[in-house]
Amino acid sequence: MTDPPPRASGVSLLEVQRLRLVEAAAPPVPFEERLAMDRAWDEAVQANPSLFDGPVVACAGLAREGPHSFVITWVRTTYRRYALRRVPGATACLPSLFVSVLQPTDDGRVLVGRMSSWTASPGRWQLPGGSVEPPQVNEVLDVAALGRHAARELGEETGVQLPAEELTLWCLTQGAHGNVGVQFLAPSLPAALLCERFTALLSSETARGQAPELDRMALLRSEADLTALGGTHVDYLEPLIRRYFAS
Repeated sequence: MTDPPPRASGVSLLEVQRLRLVEAAAPPVPFEERLAMDRAWDEAVQANPSLFDGPVVACAGLAREGPHSFVITWVRTTYRRYALRRVPGATACLPSLFVSVLQPTDDGRVLVGRMSSWTASPGRWQLPGGSVEPPQVNEVLDVAALGRHAARELGEETGVQLPAEELTLWCLTQGAHGNVGVQFLAPSLPAALLCERFTALLSSETARGQAPELDRMALLRSEADLTALGGTHVDYLEPLIRRYFAS
């Protein structure tokens, strides 16, 4: 049984206690769509040369198996395939699969970050996280692997290093275009420590001549603080912040 369509906000929040991931073969891209996809990808790279056509996991389906139990069907593809979203009438589009970490502070706030100008979504506010990479040979893609990926993203983007075992599977999000997010909850940390780690990360990357993926961080006390950030934010951010502060 599949889940109901997203709410009016465009995003469904799904409480999850058990999650299975099953690999499937990626559906083929029709010849004409492939030509249009390649053109759209080339145009995107010309506009932003930092884009790369690396391997990525896409979501081919999300279904409920029981109360708070879901199965995600995933496929191996590359970022180029997401260029089909720019092609009107394309039939071979695939939703993305990503992980995010909700990092609270010990005084009740939540960390969010703003994407840097060189990224695919400059100026967009979101939780630390990112797309999921396919597992290597003799590895499996399961909740533990997603947790390790989420912990790595948290460290790379904010400087906060946490063992993956300290992250708790919190909920799933499904956006209006089918994108599925696996959301993890981190243990609370002092706000001063989070600011210190982020500042140190920015300094270290600047000293190495590298541009950080997040150029700003903010600590939100409530859903209302989102409006004061300016710019845009990912579709799942507002409902997740609302859920956290309502709990």
